Amino acid sequence: MYSPEERLDNIRMIRDSACAFAPVGELARVRGLRYKLPGFDRTVWREIADNGWLGLAIPEAQGGVGLGMAEYCALLEVFGAALLPEPFVPAVLGARLLEGELLEAQLSGERLLLPALQEEIGSLDTAQGWALVRNGKLSGHKICIAAAAGADGFLVSTQEGLALVARDAPGVNLDIVSTQDGGHFGHLLLNDAAFEPLALNAQALADALDEAALGTAAYLLGVAEQAFTLTLDYLRTRQQFGQTIGNFQALQHRAVDLKLQLALWRASLGAAAAACDAGAPVNQRRAAVSRAKARAADAALLVTRQAVQLHGAIGYTDECDVGLYLRKAMTLANQYGSSERHRRRYDACMPRLASA
Repeated sequence: MYSPEERLDNIRMIRDSACAFAPVGELARVRGLRYKLPGFDRTVWREIADNGWLGLAIPEAQGGVGLGMAEYCALLEVFGAALLPEPFVPAVLGARLLEGELLEAQLSGERLLLPALQEEIGSLDTAQGWALVRNGKLSGHKICIAAAAGADGFLVSTQEGLALVARDAPGVNLDIVSTQDGGHFGHLLLNDAAFEPLALNAQALADALDEAALGTAAYLLGVAEQAFTLTLDYLRTRQQFGQTIGNFQALQHRAVDLKLQLALWRASLGAAAAACDAGAPVNQRRAAVSRAKARAADAALLVTRQAVQLHGAIGYTDECDVGLYLRKAMTLANQYGSSERHRRRYDACMPRLASA
């Protein structure tokens, strides 16, 4: 176990190394990958794996680094500020469902296996498992698989557990749908596809989905904070009526409101990460994660939209970087559960906490 001081040092070092790897504000690579397949760089992906980041919160006994959600969220905040296009959160979710040689290949970046769990738009219970096994073949559909065009295979939830399906296997069809941020989702259609059956632990999957929701909330916090930073810089430099527009009281009030949203969001995220790392009871942990994700979904859209508006007309142009952050927020806000669904889960957990 790490002491509080050691954990703070770990977080500081992770932030520093991540900032050196993905410098905030240098968006040429991000712009160059937009609306192109697979939407990310496999060379960069291998570097991410070489840094050990894919296994950051995975126990050492399983080949990971053995740190916690506080460190994981700190890393994702930096990735969000840099708008990292690589499918980090889905890949870590996939790693949580693997073991043995498959896990080793995932963590090393040798293979990229992405989870294919969702069958309904906006569903929080993403592992419904309606894909069917018939005569030793797999049929069904899965939707909203982030960065699917770059995957080597998919981890498909079925009525019998989990199935590993190779991207190029017969009977596998992948439809690509572009997203607002220049990335894409894949819709997977399986028609008597060959597969490898894998064990699936329901509790492990539920915990992995919570980690993915919390990681997405952290990534979105990085997105929103960088959009806010760009906006403050603009307010301090843009001249109108003989003075910088940051001197206008109405704009100052709007900026303060956004700063408060970010502060509340960070506190909620930190509390959820602490609950996960402390091994809190399931309902307490789920309530904390849902509170953080619900706030992230709403605040990310609020902050980035206000950031674009505070830039004035230039904020709506594609050349203005602040718009990239709004597009990313629009794409990720509902991933791993919308604010409405997480509020429902939070409400469902609270009576159980009261009676515990």
